[in-house]
Amino acid sequence: MEIDPEARIDHGAPLPPYRQLAGILAARIERGDWQPNRAIPSESQLVQEYGLARATVRRAIAVLVDQGVLFVVPQRGTFVSPVSET
Repeated sequence: MEIDPEARIDHGAPLPPYRQLAGILAARIERGDWQPNRAIPSESQLVQEYGLARATVRRAIAVLVDQGVLFVVPQRGTFVSPVSET
């Protein structure tokens, strides 16, 4: 399911907010908002930007980490994974 990178979280939608946020972040990465091996905004910044609980933001990030889109460096932040050449 394609999600618009400019979309806002719809709390009444059947898709849970963390899945919506994961889709929005993935779309923003695809669009080139954040380059490979560069940090995305912090959890706190995403909480403020999207009006979600920190746990919801963490869950969305975890989805993207599991998909290989992002990786986490402890004490440094969350980064866009390098593009694989496969």
